[in-house]
Parts: sequence; C-alpha cells; structure tokens
Amino acid sequence: MPATIADRLSLIRQSMSEQAVDAFIIPRADEYLGEYVPEKNERLLWATNFTGSAGMAIVLADTAAIFTDGRYTVQVRQQVDGELFQYLSLVDDPQVEWLIDTLPSGSTVGIDARLHTLAWYKQAKSKLDQAGIKLKSVAGNPIDQHWQNRPSLPQTPITLFSHESAGADSVQKRKQIGELVAKAGADAALISALDSFCWLLNLRGSDVPRLPVLLGNAILSANGDMTLFTDTSKLPANAVEHVGAGVSFKDESELEQALLNLGDIKLLADPNTANAWSQLTAEQGGASLIAGADPVAIPKAQKNSAELAGMYASHVRDGAAVSKFLAWLDNQVAQGNMHDEGKLADQLESYRLPDPLYREPSFDTISATGANAAMCHYNHNNGTPATMTPNSIYLVDSGAQYLDGTTDVTRTIAIGEVTPEQKQMFTLVLKGHISLDLARFPKGTTGQQLDAFARQHLWQYGFDYDHGTGHGVGHFLSVHEGPQRVAKNANNVPLLPGMVISNEPGYYREDGFGIRIENLVAVRPCEALNGSERETYEFDALTLIPIDTRLVDKSLMTATEINWLNDYHAKVQQTISPLLSGDDLAWLTQATRAI
Repeated sequence: MPATIADRLSLIRQSMSEQAVDAFIIPRADEYLGEYVPEKNERLLWATNFTGSAGMAIVLADTAAIFTDGRYTVQVRQQVDGELFQYLSLVDDPQVEWLIDTLPSGSTVGIDARLHTLAWYKQAKSKLDQAGIKLKSVAGNPIDQHWQNRPSLPQTPITLFSHESAGADSVQKRKQIGELVAKAGADAALISALDSFCWLLNLRGSDVPRLPVLLGNAILSANGDMTLFTDTSKLPANAVEHVGAGVSFKDESELEQALLNLGDIKLLADPNTANAWSQLTAEQGGASLIAGADPVAIPKAQKNSAELAGMYASHVRDGAAVSKFLAWLDNQVAQGNMHDEGKLADQLESYRLPDPLYREPSFDTISATGANAAMCHYNHNNGTPATMTPNSIYLVDSGAQYLDGTTDVTRTIAIGEVTPEQKQMFTLVLKGHISLDLARFPKGTTGQQLDAFARQHLWQYGFDYDHGTGHGVGHFLSVHEGPQRVAKNANNVPLLPGMVISNEPGYYREDGFGIRIENLVAVRPCEALNGSERETYEFDALTLIPIDTRLVDKSLMTATEINWLNDYHAKVQQTISPLLSGDDLAWLTQATRAI
C-alpha cells in the first residue's frame, strides 16, 4: 500500500487521467450515506489522513483542496498536509462554485455516484452544465482501485430482533409501509436507509460502529414483498422464518442487475437520502422515479407501546449507570484526583458494561473539560486528552445502545468552585431546557416552532447557540433519527405521539467553557388537556439523571422553574434509588435534594 498521502494522490491522479477527468470529488460518505462510516469505507481518511466526521476533498491534476466545517479548523491543519491540500470551508467555499471558479470550460469533474444523493447530483450537474463543465460518474472509484489491504467489514452474524420487543412482526410492518407506497402512486420503493430496512425486517447488525444495523439496500413492493440485498453469509439459519413470507435475501452484488430489471414501474425513492447511482440505474432499466420521503421514516419514529416500554426501561438502568459515574467523579474531585478526558469517558462506560442488554456506545462520548467543552462536537480521541483542572466545568455527552433502547444524555458538572457568570449561563440554559420540557402544543406543531422555547432566556441576554435543540432517537437504532427535529432551520414534520427527541440547549464560550443540558423526551397526548378543544401534546422525560444544582443561580429562576427542577429530582430519586446502594445512593440523595 502506498506509504504516504502524496503517493496516494499520485495514484488517484493516475486513475483520473485514465478516466479522462480533470477533478475528482471525495466526500466523507460511503454508498449508504449514513452518519457513520465503517472503517472499510473511510475513503476520505485514506486520501487525506483527515479523521473528522464532516469533510470533502477535491483532487485536481496539480493541486488538491480539503473542505471542512468550523468544528475542524484546528484538527484539519494537524492531520492534513498543507503542502498537498488547500484548506477551505464547507460553508464559506461551496464546492461546486469553487470548481467552476477553478476549472476552465470544457473540463470534466468525476464523481462516484454511489457517494452522493440524487438531489446533490442534479443540482451540481445543472450548475456545472451552465459553466460548460461536464459531471461524469466514473466506472471505478480511484480510491477503491488502489486501496490495498483495505479493512474488512465485521463478520458478526445478523441479529434477529424479537418481534415482542419491536411490538410488531415484519409482515405487519411491510404491509403497513406497502400501503403507503401504493398511496404515493408507486409500485415499489427503494429503501436505502439502513435503519429503515432493519426496522422493517426486525433485524439488527454490527456492520457500522455505534449503529446496530447491517449494510445493504432493499426494494419493497406495494404488496409488502421485499428483497434485501446484503451480505447473505451473515444471515442466521432461521432468518427466513423470522422475517415471514414475502422476503427474499440476495447478495448485494446483485443489486445493480435487479435495478436494471425493474422495467417499466414507478419507483418511490428519496432523492435527498438515497444515492444517485441506485436511482440513475433504476431509470436506466426503465423505471420512472417518484421523488418522495422514505415511507418508513415516520412510522419508525412514532414508537409503539412495546418500543416505548423498552426506551423507558433502558433509561432507568442508564440513569443508574451514569449516576454511579457522577458519584465517582465527585468523589475523585474531592480527593484531588484530576483525571484526563479519556479516563473519564472509559470510566463512564465501565458503569454501563455490566448491563447484560448493553451493546456499545450510541456515539463517541464527548468528554470535554474547560475550554474543550466550548467545541460542541469535541472528540478527545482526535488529540491528547486534556486533564481536568480545579474550579472548572466538565461536560460529558454520552449514550448507549441497549437491546431494548437507545440513550443520549449530556450533563455539565462543576469541578470545584465556579464563577457567578458560569452559574448565570448554566441557569439560562436550564431555564430554556425547562421551558421546552413544559411545552404543550397542538397537533400539527413542528420542532421548528418550538425551538425558540429553549433559546428565549439566552436571547434576552444577547446569547445563543449554533446547533439544533433536539434530534430524534431510534429504538435500538440510530441515536440521530429523522425526520423530526427541533431547530431553527425549516422542518415541516409535525411532532407526533411516540416520537422520541432530545432537549439539549447549550451555551459555548470560545476558549472558556461549554454548557449543555440534555434529556430525551417522548411525545405523548397532554393528560391535563384531555378532551380540550384542540388535540394537544406534551413531553415526558425519559432521561432520569441528576442535574448539577451547584451550577444553578436560584435567583434567576421562577417558582415554576424551581418546582420543575425539584419535581424532576424527586422522580429521579424515586426511580433510580432502588438500583443504587451505599455511597452511590448517598450521593444520589444529596444530588436530588430540593433547592
């Protein structure tokens, strides 16, 4: 394998020349277009040495550029050779426009159409066409051609997820979604989202880190019949019996021919999430594309009673595990033991590991002390983990994949004495968290409409935060589940009963400190307004872990907010205490004491 990035770039350029392209785009994505990329598909890393979760490289004949967002301004310069790559911004330097400014008319830009959505492909092609530049889908990815000793995917067998835990068997689910496909005017649907076809078939896997899914693609007919294209060698013997009648399993290498053989049918596909190659191939085979959202997305997001029961149960056990960690942390600080961020993250996981239903973290733990917490997606593994210092703030954002649910929680902890300003900022964030938690809203309300509830108190002082307030969470699936979310940006998906979202306002002082308070909540009918003029919903907290009252400035809080905090802590104490004992239980009693 070529030893240096320069050698690898040379090989990429060699393939570019053979394929007659003047530029080649390398996104930080694989053919499944999910949030997490298996080691086998880390093409951007192979070509640049960049380990971040968001980025894109463009290789030209004599130069190259790497585009990252604001989270990685420092990291990209540490990892990527500035003599080989120009550093640019994903946001401030739009990549297609940069290509138009850089390349002369008549040039050809190469892409691997499996690594881009159809929506991106069409938009990029339109802009490049206007500039006289051709967009070409290459037959072979230059990286794949030259990547020797490429990592293999895990060979862990596919897991048959119990129908009881899922609340419905695969036949029921496929019939339900097939009816939605027919309602959209389609004969079949391309189900490309990994968590969607896993949910449909009640299957789970270990192909992707932090996400219990298997790799593949599926085609679902309007009658509920389905073909899954995946690594069939991982299927357990009773898989066919488990998924029920109407499902066939084929090797993923057969997908292309299957798409070409679809013939003159109407195929529902999401141009914003499914890769361009699959849809263009289906069109080539005679299919007519119907652009529409993934029909699985909302039914999957709207948890049934069995799924919700699992989510509640997993959060009780997770609450006990995280509380044990926080008790240990306070004890260590009291003894003057200042650990580094890596040790803290490992210690936290050690309290989750004994749970027989625990499988892995639901994302890489954000363990951040001091100024590092001001980077809201900080990862201590990208450098040397910092060590806590007395009289500072520690932020830990972590989650777990359990067989019965997925968790995600952030707590901000006082390490010794904190300043009045830090207490003020923590309290403003807490007030926003409480405001959103207490929200009652009529049927049809979207997360975008509720986002200001969490920001209002910060706004009154001239502050804000630059991330969304809430994301959906799956049931032993993706910790970042769509389509619902709570954020400033446009989102027309109403919040519906059974949906689980995070409530996580924050505040970040660059080079100073970071604050975030995150609970997961479930949407449910508002009990107090049952029978009212409008059907009204509310949130019910799943996360049951103490909030650090040492960071609270009580003088800034209203009686309603104080009552919320005391009631929440009383519920935490009542629910979690049976799972704790000794010093841990004593810590919990102190941490949940009314203010």
